[in-house]
Amino acid sequence: MDLPTLQQQCLACRRCALCETRTHVVFGQGAPDAEVMFVGEGPGASEDAQGQPFVGRSGQLLDHYLEAVDLDRKTNVYIANVVKCRPPQNRDPLPEEADACLPWLRQQFSLLRPKIVVCLGRVAAQQLIAPGFSVSRDHGKFFDKHGTLFMATYHPAALLRSPAGKPVAFGDFVALREKIAQVCERTY
Repeated sequence: MDLPTLQQQCLACRRCALCETRTHVVFGQGAPDAEVMFVGEGPGASEDAQGQPFVGRSGQLLDHYLEAVDLDRKTNVYIANVVKCRPPQNRDPLPEEADACLPWLRQQFSLLRPKIVVCLGRVAAQQLIAPGFSVSRDHGKFFDKHGTLFMATYHPAALLRSPAGKPVAFGDFVALREKIAQVCERTY
């Protein structure tokens, strides 16, 4: 299987109740050979309307940080979410929604085989790194899970609500750039 085939299957997903209120499935976007994968919690209103991850105000901030460390969603990273459909009022995904959607993310991960996964926010970090993960305590640290490095940083939407965290998050992206130089084969 390849990413386009997986995406076509995902677009027809009806595994949980989120399918009833979505406008679009937000499968993911980026370079199919990316060694760095970013994972958020789920689509917001702009993402649901356009069918692409991180395209609203938080996506603009994410793009700014990516550009600052020579990353770009079109050429060298892949961006996805824990859930592929927007939870109502942008609430956190319910456990059963995340459980229903995680097989899609696992298949994306299996096809991409990234060397580094960056969790954007608490929900993604608790799903992918550890259930009790604290972004405020452990942001910017790398964790090796079966040969893949995982790191979490603040979700861009949280930074828009609390701009004082932006320098800390930028430091996480600088640490990411240094780790990419150590472990990735592609030149960034």
